[in-house]
Amino acid sequence: MNLPFTPQDIHAVIFDMDGLLLDSERVALATVAEAAAELGVEWRHEVGLALVGLNSKDGPAVIRKHLGEDYPTAELYDTFGRLYEVAIAEGRIPLKGGVMALFDVLDALGLGRVVATSTRRSRAEPKLAAVGLLARVHGMVCGDEVSRGKPAPDIFLAAAAKLGVAVENCLVLEDSNAGVRGALAAGTRVVMVPDLLQPADDLRAAQVPVAASLHDIAGFLATRCA
Repeated sequence: MNLPFTPQDIHAVIFDMDGLLLDSERVALATVAEAAAELGVEWRHEVGLALVGLNSKDGPAVIRKHLGEDYPTAELYDTFGRLYEVAIAEGRIPLKGGVMALFDVLDALGLGRVVATSTRRSRAEPKLAAVGLLARVHGMVCGDEVSRGKPAPDIFLAAAAKLGVAVENCLVLEDSNAGVRGALAAGTRVVMVPDLLQPADDLRAAQVPVAASLHDIAGFLATRCA
């Protein structure tokens, strides 16, 4: 994998969570469709895709834009939350491929890592704990802890500050277009690892590096030992 920086340029890693560490976006899309069906209201798959990477503060406006100003967004979020918490408790959200291999490389290199997720902390921590990752990260910045969500840079700037590392020496790993845009705005190094969404035209034009999986990132950083 050819990247416009070297492993030695990377002093810490900032992870997105959903769709990057956790194979959760498919579960979330199925759950929101189930919630809409339970409420007896319209839902479209493309609306769910438009929410990928956004926090819950920004999501309702996107839903209303697609489905109308009178759409019951609060009821949808409440119903989704109830159903999704069951999915988390039942262990139905697995890890993405390459996560453990990458964390093993980071341990070997002694590199710090923080999760920067649009998900609120009360939901993010149980999700990471359920797959054994909570104890392996050095902190989190969550969607309910920043004034502006992705694609604003706030969450990544806060994550770099938590790590005590200059933003330009942080590697952000993201699966969503909104997240990649936020990382670029923050001035970090960034690699997109697509999940449900492929790179948008503006990110292709910016020549944002793309990796097939976290196995590629693990292999790249492992060469730092050489």
